[in-house]
Amino acid sequence: MKQYASDAIRNVALIGHGAAGKTMVGESMLRRAGMINRLGSIEEGTTVSDYNADEVDRQISIHSSWLHAGTMETKFNIIDTPGYSDFVGEVRGALGVVDTTILVVHGVNGIEIGTEMTWNFARDEEKPRVIFINMMDKEHADFDGVLLNLQDRFGRQVFPIQFPVNQGPDFDSVIDLVKMKKLSYAEGENNCVEEPIPDALKDRADEMHQELIELVAESDDSLLEKFFEDAMTEEDLREGLHKAIVENTVFPVLCGSAANNIGTWRLLEFIAKYTPAPTELPPFEGKLDGDTVEVACDSDEPAVAFVFKTVSEEHVGDLSFLRLYRGTIGHGDNLVNTSRSTKERLGQLFVLNGKDRTEVGRVSAGDIVAAVKLKSTHTNDTLASEDAEVVLPKIQFPEPVIRSAIRTASKGDEDKLSTGLTTMHEEDPTFRYEVDPELGQTIISGLGELHLENVVNRICQRFNIEVELEEPRIPYRETIRKSAERQGKFKKQSGGRGQYGDAYVRIEPMERGSGFEFVDAIVGGVIPGKFIPSVEKGIREAMEEGVIAGYKVVDVRATVFDGSHHSVDSSDVAFKVAGAMAFRDAFKEADPILLEPIYDVEVTVPEEYMGDVMGDISGRRGKIQGVDSDGHFQLIKAQIPLANLHKYSTTLRSITAGRGMHRRKFSHYDPVPSDITQEIIKKAQQEKDEE
Repeated sequence: MKQYASDAIRNVALIGHGAAGKTMVGESMLRRAGMINRLGSIEEGTTVSDYNADEVDRQISIHSSWLHAGTMETKFNIIDTPGYSDFVGEVRGALGVVDTTILVVHGVNGIEIGTEMTWNFARDEEKPRVIFINMMDKEHADFDGVLLNLQDRFGRQVFPIQFPVNQGPDFDSVIDLVKMKKLSYAEGENNCVEEPIPDALKDRADEMHQELIELVAESDDSLLEKFFEDAMTEEDLREGLHKAIVENTVFPVLCGSAANNIGTWRLLEFIAKYTPAPTELPPFEGKLDGDTVEVACDSDEPAVAFVFKTVSEEHVGDLSFLRLYRGTIGHGDNLVNTSRSTKERLGQLFVLNGKDRTEVGRVSAGDIVAAVKLKSTHTNDTLASEDAEVVLPKIQFPEPVIRSAIRTASKGDEDKLSTGLTTMHEEDPTFRYEVDPELGQTIISGLGELHLENVVNRICQRFNIEVELEEPRIPYRETIRKSAERQGKFKKQSGGRGQYGDAYVRIEPMERGSGFEFVDAIVGGVIPGKFIPSVEKGIREAMEEGVIAGYKVVDVRATVFDGSHHSVDSSDVAFKVAGAMAFRDAFKEADPILLEPIYDVEVTVPEEYMGDVMGDISGRRGKIQGVDSDGHFQLIKAQIPLANLHKYSTTLRSITAGRGMHRRKFSHYDPVPSDITQEIIKKAQQEKDEE
């Protein structure tokens, strides 16, 4: 494929709720651009985007997929993103590198939770937004109703530049309010035919055209002056619309039916004419030697590229997806990974349509390209020329909302599992893992049960291992509610030198979150100073092991205030044991309790599900902190014990018919109710007896 100049490149992401038709919009764009000969099908698993086996089986997008098309003297880089909330990290990654977003909205269902979520992502990134209302061929399609909801939710800057003709099963054309033409899409044709607007629709078109002129004029003072003087031309409208889209003051609405190849030719044309080229956007900010520097889209400057996605699949190979922000790059170039201070030599470079590669020689600033087999470069890394070692800011991926424990089914596969977990995290930063020595488990976390299931399946297939998932243990804590003091005396005589240590320890509760404090209150040398650290060490080890249920002890002050020693038999070991004995005995008398981790949880749901969701939260020992309205959705804020959050995302999805989502973060530790405490202690004792 030829090298395109920066001003001839358009980088767009297809975003929106699941099942709104994003994949088919991308498919239709490729067909209209002549990149494929026929439209694929979601049901048949033949689309360009959804080539992964899991995607074909589930008939949903799981990974973001990069498409490209060269037409209208423009190169289109199109990233088709998943709509399922479990894979929202893929959306975040795409939004980090595109210049425009195409929000695909279902023509019957209208605004759904994924519509709002991805719109907010694009808004936060300050990306220009174009809206495409899809599925105008469906029986209950309602363009005007969906448009009204969009305007109500996102503001009057949302404005149609098209409206459908014959929406429903007979849908075949649209009225375009910029061209002021009827665009007809005859079956079998691979573009659209421009025709005069029918008389029956002329008045409506003229009225909406005038409203569009007024909206565009309001976004620019010079145009507004022309508007009031009635001197605004159609060319002014086009230039003003382009400027308004780039500056996020107008969000144009187009419509069509991707599955029937209707509306996407004009969508491509509109993107080419009215959305920003990389050269039109403000410089990107990076760091050079600790100072902030601007990285402008200029092909004549030293190269700076950013890795936004890593793929390692059997039929695709190891690929790093790069957005080139400055300079040019090509096969054989030497670059520096400025995020890791390592050197990389570029091998072959490709553009992709799904899994299909086409090799390219060089690419210009603003373009997207895939590089093969980079040695030590991963997602969120920056590559730069050796004479301009800029580091670009990382994409902020969403925090996990679900956790599980994982272990190998067969002994001896632990190294394979470790490699698999590391590889998956490098490919997908929203998947995380940690080996937790306190819990004795490897904990994996992600954005939903399906997300974890998909990652685990890939590990098993790629590394040829079997694994088992289990409920993760809860990191309870032990503490006390009153003071107590006890003697710990360790005396051992078995011939030869004996062991003798004697320590009196007082323990007191401290404020939650204070940790541990050790106080040396020995006077008169009853315990020699050299043995005091051993007493403290014994206490600390006893705290790590736990006393009543085997969990770490926190928020305690321990004071050693008396004791005795033997001039010959006393030793560090003896006083360590004595300190631990005294602490454990005192702890049992100090009204010990268990603490459990409490999480702040925010649940976003449609209003009709709010009662069921709040009831479920209460059933999980959750406490509702408040309810806020967020457009068409309700935001429920609650605090829920971690022990009651296992597989919550799955339950929430079931309760809300897939329309609810949540996020969580650790808040604090609270006492466990006494009845549950006894169950935990009993279970811990049983496990200890079985060892």
